Amino acid sequence: MFFTQQEPLMEKTYNPHAIEQRWYETWEREGHFAPSGEGAPYCIMIPPPNVTGSLHMGHAFQHTLMDALTRYHRMRGDNTLWQPGTDHAGIATQMVVERQLNSDDKTRHDLGREAFIERIWEWKHESGGTITRQLRRMGSSVDWSRERFTMDKGLSKAVRETFVRLYEDGLIYRGKRLVNWDPVLHTAVSDLEVISGEEAGHFWHMRYPLADGSGHLVVATTRPETMLGDTAVAVHPEDERYRDLVGKTVRLPLADREIPIIADDYVDPEFGTGCVKITPAHDFNDYEIGRRHALPMINVFTIDACINENAPAKYRNLDRYAARKQIVTDLDEQGLLEKIEEHKLMVPRGDRSGAVVEPGS
Repeated sequence: MFFTQQEPLMEKTYNPHAIEQRWYETWEREGHFAPSGEGAPYCIMIPPPNVTGSLHMGHAFQHTLMDALTRYHRMRGDNTLWQPGTDHAGIATQMVVERQLNSDDKTRHDLGREAFIERIWEWKHESGGTITRQLRRMGSSVDWSRERFTMDKGLSKAVRETFVRLYEDGLIYRGKRLVNWDPVLHTAVSDLEVISGEEAGHFWHMRYPLADGSGHLVVATTRPETMLGDTAVAVHPEDERYRDLVGKTVRLPLADREIPIIADDYVDPEFGTGCVKITPAHDFNDYEIGRRHALPMINVFTIDACINENAPAKYRNLDRYAARKQIVTDLDEQGLLEKIEEHKLMVPRGDRSGAVVEPGS
């Protein structure tokens, strides 16, 4: 018996580029990833990746699991949908688009809200295409006819509808709480987006005169500018030095207000002078003390971290650090600045803008 040499039926090595893309395009074109309309419903909404980036190993892992589940239920005859989409990733997208504007010596304020949103949509079409190409390259069997973006009108309407229903059912409420405010991005940022690092600073020791003229208390702070929003001075309830002063009031320097002296276990009598200025609107610990003692919250900063109309006219519109310098000067001139000490402290900064984050209400 004689054999003739023939061409091999397949290549020795697998070439995915020559096979996978062609078949994927065929499956997508023929609608094999769309729900069948029959059988038990099975649906997975893809956790939308940020439109500003690209897929990473975490996406590859979770998409593989979702794809396996989706294909399993599809083969079982279930009415199966794996719906794709991307997330507008508010702050990240805003920064990318703003950098593009800055290169043209423009800001988002020059464009206005509507034009700025249009630029975001333009960026979405440019960057979002990277993610969808990667999903296709992975062979993800998502129904592309149902692809969504978190800024789509339909999704925005659904979010509003959900919040209204939750509110009407008494499941959510709107209240005032402190947030990490980024004065550059003009937005609240999560704790995960705040990076605290040790930096050199100072402790300013300031005298708060007792309202009855019998003396004064000395408080130490790393942020003199926030004193304009003080609503109390706190001491430890078992601190013998100040026990008789609890319930009395002091004159808040520069602001011409009387504020109470309160007792709270939060105060460490061994730290500093044992007296703590309480600014509920600009410090997370002070906020909790303010809630316990029903203290008012006086916000003295604008969204740009400048002094607002709740402070004396002399300091209004000053940047927080310019206000700090002026306040320290004024305290010194009035004989209310006892001393200044060098001090290392943890300073919170936004991980994107690098700006010092301002706790605000």
